[in-house]
Amino acid sequence: RLQESRERLSVCSKLCYAVGGAPYQITGCALGFFLQIYLLDVAQLDPFSASIILFVGRAWDAVTDPMVGFFISKTSWTRFGRLMPWIIFSTPFAVISYFLIWFVPDISRGQVMWYLVFYCIFQTLVTCFHVPYSALTMFISREQSERDSATAYRMTVEVLGTVLGTAIQGQIVGKVVTPCIESPLFIGKTNSSVAMEELNTTHDTGSLTDTRNAYMIAAGVIGGLYILCAVILSVGVREKRESSELQSDEPVSFFQGLKLVMNHGAYIKLIAGFLFTSLAFMLLEGNFALFCTYTLGFRNEFQNILLAIMLSATLTIPLWQWFLTHFGKKTAVYIGISSAIPFLIMVAVLDSNLIVTYIVAVAAGVSVAAAFLLPWSMLPDVIDDFKLQHPESHGHEAIFFSFYVFFTKFTSGVSLGISTLSLDFAGYQTRGCSQPSEVNFTLKMLVSAVPVGLILLGLLLFKLYPIDEEKRRKNKKALQDLR
Repeated sequence: RLQESRERLSVCSKLCYAVGGAPYQITGCALGFFLQIYLLDVAQLDPFSASIILFVGRAWDAVTDPMVGFFISKTSWTRFGRLMPWIIFSTPFAVISYFLIWFVPDISRGQVMWYLVFYCIFQTLVTCFHVPYSALTMFISREQSERDSATAYRMTVEVLGTVLGTAIQGQIVGKVVTPCIESPLFIGKTNSSVAMEELNTTHDTGSLTDTRNAYMIAAGVIGGLYILCAVILSVGVREKRESSELQSDEPVSFFQGLKLVMNHGAYIKLIAGFLFTSLAFMLLEGNFALFCTYTLGFRNEFQNILLAIMLSATLTIPLWQWFLTHFGKKTAVYIGISSAIPFLIMVAVLDSNLIVTYIVAVAAGVSVAAAFLLPWSMLPDVIDDFKLQHPESHGHEAIFFSFYVFFTKFTSGVSLGISTLSLDFAGYQTRGCSQPSEVNFTLKMLVSAVPVGLILLGLLLFKLYPIDEEKRRKNKKALQDLR
């Protein structure tokens, strides 16, 4: 009891730790929803060049995670810890590169290279922040319950970060409405329920200079929040070396550790399950704006519907934390993630209805909360299981977390590629006020049928995941004996 008391984290420590998760979500959400529009309409790049920037940036973002994990595993302990120096020193450079992404250089040539370089630099630097921050979970306490509680705090703040990223960027740059182009070819041909008044061409409400200034202001506000969160994290959280190491620890090389990690069955099964469920929610997220705008006809309600999803997710994370504590994490996976299925089917089958859409948004948020919380809550259990099987090996926490993030980002790239190719094949009209019926059918598949199939496949794979509540308790007792 005395040992457990020493390992307890104060509410202040958990909050300071949780705040560190916001920068990644705020910047990621702003880039995810607005970078493509910015490159096309504000920087005025051609679609092919914009596609190169987005795809190369996503691919490089995925590659940097294992690279940073490798270098972190080679980092020596300092008086600030082993992970915290990465967070502290990467922050100012990340903020500068993020601001330069949203700056339009006054050059006739080289704009593509400008955005590609600074987008990749920012992805590298934010990885230098997020990978050690994710691995920090293992170094704040040895108690599983405390790590789970801190993870719940973190997921709540991260979901709030997505709300902030969307709200800040949307409210600041949303004052200027991008005009759409009416295509007479598809009027009367489309089967979507878009009202005729929504088909009219919108009008510019500001000059291009005003729009560029708005994007830079938004970047400055988000950059300031990034720095503030990093300061709170570094001041309020103490990295404990003894929280992860066992008495019999001996150093093992990175590549030996990587081989051990990738041969650990529980880790592979956890990744496989969440790979498909993550892909499902990323497909939904990536196509949600287009689905609301064209298929449902709620062009002016997108931000409000998205806000309903994120607020629902934020409010229900404590509920899922309570649920997994009382009923187990595997049970929480099955109930939490599968709860979105009937509502995804409903929104595709029923006629367009704003009230139904908001109900579906709130229900989807409940499932999103489970998808946010559970992977990061279950991964420390896998690492503890690994430590019991390989007590002579240590220092591989960054490998576990970096490759987990790598696979998550890989699914994001896959979902982006699938969506883009599918919509292009269906005849998507760039900046169109309306879309052909084939595009609306494709959007229904991308936000309903395909995610439902991926969720079911992921849940089937979770049947193979070996760490249930009984095994988790046994591992906890065995780790205490080893220490």
